[in-house]
Amino acid sequence: MLKIRSKAECKWDLISLGEVMLRLDPGDDRIHTARSFRAWEGGGEYNVARGLRRCFGMETAIVTAFADNSVGRLVQDLIYQGGVDQSHVRWVPYDGVGRSVRNGLNFTERGFGVRPALGCSDRGHTAVSQLKTGDVDWNTIFDQEGARWFHTGGIFAALSETTPLVAQEAMAAAKQSGTVISYDLNYRESLWKGSGGKKRAQEVNRDLASYVDVMIGNEEDFTAALGFAVEGVDENLSNLDPDNFRRMIQTVVAAFPNLQVVATTLRNVKSATVNDWSALCFCDGKLYQAARRENLAIFDRIGGGDSFASGLIYGFLTGREPQWAVECGAAHGALAMTTPGDTSMATLSEVEKVMKGISARVAR
Repeated sequence: MLKIRSKAECKWDLISLGEVMLRLDPGDDRIHTARSFRAWEGGGEYNVARGLRRCFGMETAIVTAFADNSVGRLVQDLIYQGGVDQSHVRWVPYDGVGRSVRNGLNFTERGFGVRPALGCSDRGHTAVSQLKTGDVDWNTIFDQEGARWFHTGGIFAALSETTPLVAQEAMAAAKQSGTVISYDLNYRESLWKGSGGKKRAQEVNRDLASYVDVMIGNEEDFTAALGFAVEGVDENLSNLDPDNFRRMIQTVVAAFPNLQVVATTLRNVKSATVNDWSALCFCDGKLYQAARRENLAIFDRIGGGDSFASGLIYGFLTGREPQWAVECGAAHGALAMTTPGDTSMATLSEVEKVMKGISARVAR
């Protein structure tokens, strides 16, 4: 079982390291035909911290960087609404046009029916991608302030040549202080396409995996991001049932015996707006599966996996059993996909009701 530092000795329940972008959402329209966009904030690692703060009431903070201009301040204002602490955000002077530093933009349409969700990011030379080792005072975060849990992932590690080194530096400091480390593999082909592809992604993620206590992924991440192939599991993991997942995880844990928990979402995409949804968690040699939700209606799938991660982490931070944690993660992820934007709008009471199987009849 995970050994988690007590709340009494830590200021933070969770610290996340990652990029926060401005998401521009065309609503029901397409990106290339839209005339207006709604603004949200979002980013894989940040979404976990925000979910833990807004839905579950945990004390969380984000380590990131922004170019100091109006776009960066807009993202800052959106983060304020989410409640994630910004005391470890770095502000980098802006050069006026973004030649040397800028803030990331993420255009994302939700998809509908046979038309899948589509993302188009504009994030080259962002402030956070230029972080280098020594830029963040990890001793203050993990030893002086104290953090029970540290979370980062494959999106941050893919941003530049220096970000994997920053992640490694943070993980080493977290491990020395006794902080639990989670890592979401979050393979994104678009991020690795110009910097070595899957081969480089696997090199980076395998290097970082040796520091991780809790490894999180989706149906494809364990093959794409770590390079594991298991007999009986096809390349797209379309046949990743619990037995196949167990064999996959046994292979991963054999390679990285430091892993104490391995978890994944299970999504069968029938259309952009109808998915089957479940999750699995391997802990202490046992496999735990969340209730399978057939034909789950999807409003906006972006961030569903991050909300699964925050619910799972909440379960472990509050001392629940692995079965409760994976059920909480799956329920929170399902709810997050019923609302627009990358981040969860769910409440803890709503998560608990979904875990209990209460219907979606009107609550009055």
